[in-house]
Amino acid sequence: MKEIHDIVAHNLKMYRTDNGLTLDNVSRRTGVSKTMLSQIERGDSIPSITTVWKIANGLKISFTSLIKSPNQKVDIKKKSGLMEMTGDDGRYRLYPFYPFESGHPFEMYQFEIEPGGVFAAEAHQPGAEEYIMIYDGMLNLKVQNEDYQIGSDMSIRFDADVPHVYTNIGDGIVRGTMTIYYSEQML
Repeated sequence: MKEIHDIVAHNLKMYRTDNGLTLDNVSRRTGVSKTMLSQIERGDSIPSITTVWKIANGLKISFTSLIKSPNQKVDIKKKSGLMEMTGDDGRYRLYPFYPFESGHPFEMYQFEIEPGGVFAAEAHQPGAEEYIMIYDGMLNLKVQNEDYQIGSDMSIRFDADVPHVYTNIGDGIVRGTMTIYYSEQML
């Protein structure tokens, strides 16, 4: 398995050369110095998430296109290598193991909710389904004004095209996985 900085190095250089761009062109578009870009492409520097976002935004490409292993048939990820997304003042944490990408009709996340933590999710696109599996703790999931309690080693599936709310109602942290499935019409 390649390290993330090696993957970014490969993808950045490939994009730059495929599009006939010089390091100077990329530097002007992204605001990242030519020296830093050169170090990233050689694998001599580990870029921060902020730097990768600057490069992606400046080149008008997706963040995922810079961090995804090319033509990889096996993809192993560690939570420690993912960007943590937070809500509810850090009491809700989401880890995007497999964010949406073209050709794959799902997203897969791991989440953690501290005791008393709440996350209110907006409705997803019509036809979206959500699958939740709980490994630790006790989750209350509110869907269309109905409450469902899901504990360790339990799962729930629901139509996610309505607002829904996750609340940790236990004394310990809730840990689980969330898979959002999008119907073929939505792709």
